[in-house]
Amino acid sequence: MTLSLPGKELSAAIRASITGGARLAVVVATEDEAALWYVRSIAKAAAAVGIACDIVEPAPEADEIRAALERLSADPGVHGVMLQTPLPAGARLQDLASAIDPAKDVDGANPLSLGRLAAGLPAFAPATAGAVMALLDHYEVPLEGRRAVVVGRSTVVGKPLAHLLLDRNATVTVCHSRTRDLPSVTAEADVLVAAVGRAGMIGAEHVKPGAIVIDVGTNPTPEGGLTGDVDAAAVEGRAGGLTPVPGGVGPVTTAVLLRNVSLAAT
Repeated sequence: MTLSLPGKELSAAIRASITGGARLAVVVATEDEAALWYVRSIAKAAAAVGIACDIVEPAPEADEIRAALERLSADPGVHGVMLQTPLPAGARLQDLASAIDPAKDVDGANPLSLGRLAAGLPAFAPATAGAVMALLDHYEVPLEGRRAVVVGRSTVVGKPLAHLLLDRNATVTVCHSRTRDLPSVTAEADVLVAAVGRAGMIGAEHVKPGAIVIDVGTNPTPEGGLTGDVDAAAVEGRAGGLTPVPGGVGPVTTAVLLRNVSLAAT
C-alpha cells in the first residue's frame, strides 16, 4: 500500500508559526491566468497570517520590471520581494532577478541566492524546493546516506533542491531531458522527486519498491483540474509514499514563502 503524504497539516503548522507585521511585494507583468490565480492565492494566504501583500504591476517591459524590483528592494518598508513568472517577451528571469536584494529574495530567484546555497551559506531557497525538504522532514524521511534522484534541473526546483539534499548528506542525482534510460536511474532512488512539468511522466518502471515519491508537478487537465508528473495509479502499491496533486507540495510552498517573508523581517 502506498501512503499518501498530504501537505495540509504541515502547511497549517508553518502558517501558525509565522509572526505578522511583515510586507511582501509581488511584481507581476503577465496576463497568464494561472499565474494571476497563484498571486491572488498568495495575497489571500498572506492576509490570513498578518502579512501585507502588495501586488505591483509595472509595464511589461524589462527596464520597467527591473526598476520596480530595484525600488522595492531599496524600500525599508518592504521585507520580501518576489517576481512572478512567466515574464513578457524580451524579459529574462535570470537577468531581472539580480535586481532583488538577496536579503529580501524570499523565493530564491537571485542568482546570488543559488550561489550561496551551492556554497552552503545562508540564503533563501526557492519556496518550492524548501517545501519539498519541509515535507520530507515532516514525514521523517531519512536522507543521510540515502540515494535521492531529482527529475528536473530548473533553478526553481531541481538545482536548489539538489544542493539542499546534499547538505543533508544524501547521494544526489539530477536527471533531465538528455538523461539516458531514465527508469534505470530513477529506480535506484530511495527518494524520488518529480519536477519536470510533464503529466504522468513517472510510472511504475521509474520507482523503486518502497521509495518515497514527491510529485512537484502541477499540470492542468482538460477538465480544469490539476495532475502531477507522477502517474499515481501506476505507482500505487509500489511507492512507499506519494504526495498528492493537488494538496501535496503546493500548499506547503505558499506557507514556506510566507515564512521566508516573516524571517526576512526579523
